[in-house]
Amino acid sequence: MQLASSGGRRLRHAALAARKFVLESGRTVTRKELSAAARDAAKALRLSAPQRLVLSQLVVCWGEHDIDRLLVWPSNQRLTAATGLSERSIRNAVRALIELQLLLPKDSPNGKRYAVRGEKGNVIDAFGFDLTPLYARRGEWAATTAAQRQMKELLKRSFDEITICRRATEEALHALARHHQSVDRADLEKRLSVLKARTPKRSGTTLPGGLADAWSEMRQLAEEVFYQASCDGTTFRHIEAEKESSSETCYNGDQNDAEPAAYDTPPFHLPLPALVVEACPVIDGYAHPIRDTADLVAAGSFLRACLGTHPSAWTEAVKELGAIRAATAVIFVLQRHEDDVRSGRNRIRNPGGFFRSMVRLIKNAEIDLQAELLTLRRHKLAQQDGGALPRLGRCDAYRPGHGPQADHLPRDRAETGASGVFMRRAFAQGSRCVAV
Repeated sequence: MQLASSGGRRLRHAALAARKFVLESGRTVTRKELSAAARDAAKALRLSAPQRLVLSQLVVCWGEHDIDRLLVWPSNQRLTAATGLSERSIRNAVRALIELQLLLPKDSPNGKRYAVRGEKGNVIDAFGFDLTPLYARRGEWAATTAAQRQMKELLKRSFDEITICRRATEEALHALARHHQSVDRADLEKRLSVLKARTPKRSGTTLPGGLADAWSEMRQLAEEVFYQASCDGTTFRHIEAEKESSSETCYNGDQNDAEPAAYDTPPFHLPLPALVVEACPVIDGYAHPIRDTADLVAAGSFLRACLGTHPSAWTEAVKELGAIRAATAVIFVLQRHEDDVRSGRNRIRNPGGFFRSMVRLIKNAEIDLQAELLTLRRHKLAQQDGGALPRLGRCDAYRPGHGPQADHLPRDRAETGASGVFMRRAFAQGSRCVAV
């Protein structure tokens, strides 16, 4: 900056250029408006902390006088006391503000700063600093801050895009290392290291030219290599067309090895819920109607406790038979216990042990649960019609030592009494059946 001597303060060209900024005719500037212009100027010009402090104190000194220039005249001692800065820092900050054309110095003949007042005590002139350029350039500050915000947002989006590309590239390389160890990744990893070294941190600095495009290209290349390594979705073994009818089944293994699914469709051809409801009237005491297999499983899981059966017995039954057949077995045993208590014979003294034995017999195919239900259903229908009772199922024909005969079951549980009475009493009291 070229200097010109005026005999007092060293004259600078910036101070001369700031003289062209004037206020509108008849414009009255408030301190609030001047303070807003100072804040915008500090953001637009990125003023340092001492410069912002000095500028804000000069704005505070504006008394909204009725003059055509925004003149303030605080002494260096007052600025030092208000800002906490040294006098040397105050002088340097004022010099920088003059260079930025925010202030216009107006010196008195003796170098002091003071106001000239009229006969009525009003300020008509002053020697100190002129803040008119600061307020006159408020439109420039607003445009600069808007451009800075736009640039900041653009920089943030660029960094976000780079972060996305970096993570996608690292994931593609990780997938290659995990699934396709034979693919050479040395070149890709080298390029990734170079791009990481070129990428600055999010510190507000501008990005090197073409860096975002380089990251996007790197991501596409890494993903394309992984895509090609995965056979490009085209080179896989197709099913050969079968032109002749096959005389063999698709499954050549042992059909007995297939275990029944735990929650698949029921193994009966007849509607299982309807068959269970007709064969086992004891289910009428259950709070919810049995409409489908889901209701059947829920009822069996709930009524398991009415037999005094440990939860492990239910878990074992579900594992061995599946949830549907296990629930059906629970209801079947509950009905047999109910019939045994009503007949007065009391042969089933341990329904829980009876249930465990039934599960093992059904698993070993020694008892056909469907046939037992059909027999029990015919027995119930004959009782309703008053006719002769049909022959019961195989589980009643077992002799001691060959099946779940009631008198010979292990008594590892306490006696539960009449199951139907116990279940209806539990529902009447609003409580759940819990295992003993």
